[in-house]
Amino acid sequence: MLQRRYRFKGVAIHTHEIKLIVYSFIGLILFGTLLLLMPFAHHGELRFIDALFTSTSAVCVTGLIVKDTSVDFTPIGQLVIMLLIQIGGLGYMTAVTFMAIMRRQKIGHRDRLILQESLNHPGMDGLVRFLKIVFASIVIIEVIGMIILTLRFWGDMPLERAAWFGVFHSVSAFNNAGFSLFSDNMMGYRGDIVINITIPFLIILGGLGYLVLTELYHYRKRDIVRLSTHTKIVLTMSGILIVLGMLLLLSLEWNKAFAPMVWHEKILAAWFASVNYRTAGFNTIDLSTLSDANLFFSTFFMMIGGAPGGTAGGIKITAVALALVGVWYTLRGDTHVHLFRRSIPAYQINKAYAIIFIASIYVVASTVLLSEIERLPFLRTLFEACSAFGTVGLSTGNGGVLSYSALFSDWGKANIIILMFMGRIGVFAFTVVIVGKAVQSRIKYAEGKVVL
Repeated sequence: MLQRRYRFKGVAIHTHEIKLIVYSFIGLILFGTLLLLMPFAHHGELRFIDALFTSTSAVCVTGLIVKDTSVDFTPIGQLVIMLLIQIGGLGYMTAVTFMAIMRRQKIGHRDRLILQESLNHPGMDGLVRFLKIVFASIVIIEVIGMIILTLRFWGDMPLERAAWFGVFHSVSAFNNAGFSLFSDNMMGYRGDIVINITIPFLIILGGLGYLVLTELYHYRKRDIVRLSTHTKIVLTMSGILIVLGMLLLLSLEWNKAFAPMVWHEKILAAWFASVNYRTAGFNTIDLSTLSDANLFFSTFFMMIGGAPGGTAGGIKITAVALALVGVWYTLRGDTHVHLFRRSIPAYQINKAYAIIFIASIYVVASTVLLSEIERLPFLRTLFEACSAFGTVGLSTGNGGVLSYSALFSDWGKANIIILMFMGRIGVFAFTVVIVGKAVQSRIKYAEGKVVL
């Protein structure tokens, strides 16, 4: 039987491989849910929907919580959450393939296709070597983060507990999860230089994507003489969005939410929040105190997300960059789009438009549905929906230490679960699994004239 194929990143990928990736995430989420429901994993009562929500948030590296991680889960439960974050950040199929490589098992063509799609690798060449570099990078970065955070936390708690907090927060930060073992997240360290540098840089490195990290490594070793257009876009857009987020926060909140802080705390708080806006759910300020204007603008940052092939979700900064460039050249009347002295294919520009359009429909529809079901303030509901889709994890809160989702009904929580899942696997993959894929037409009709 002829199997349908779908074109991802210019490479023909069987829908079967796409579905395997999606189903692997579903399987991991359900397995994590069952583990969290075990008596040894939690304190008190834990309902299925709350366990499913927590597992999904961990696997999809989001950080939204309806149970206090530090209070409602035992050390074993916290370990389960951390492992779900680690595996979910990399991708279950990628982790399984790496274990097979370590056992010196042969990797077939189908496994390579799945691995290529999971890692957003541009081709099949050097895929196994790329995966080994990815794992080495993860270990090195997380260990460095763990050591720095452990030493910092050691000043506030016993060494054994500080080490556990260091490991957990390093894994959570690099994988852009935002889960914290502090009930107030990082609010207690708002003015701490070490925390405000270490956590954001772990988040940035994880959000850049494995392809960018690997390319920067080779560029530093002079194995390559030029960074790819993809890497240049990711680095440029990341810097612009971080600075823009800081400026918006400082300008809108300097004499409002930031009023009780001294000037250097305001800058640190704006820097920390701006980094977390797009990719992770750590916070050093109470987001419920932010102005409506700031909450609204922040939804755009959360929708954008991070770079492809990393631990962040959302539309992705490359899609937004190509869409903006495409609009600019369209307004100029130029049909040949180029960026960093490289031509950008029209199908990539069109794909960027499609991703933004489809993602917007999903988020708007979910927000309207949540508003009708929950009867809660629209802006905060929109903020929560965008945070879920972008796998960000920031929330205006339930009035306590939990996310705004804790106020939702079971149907509302299920909606957020779907958004987190969709944001992690990507809108195209989600749509392919839900509605299938149309076979590419081989018939070309005469062009029609349409007035715009």
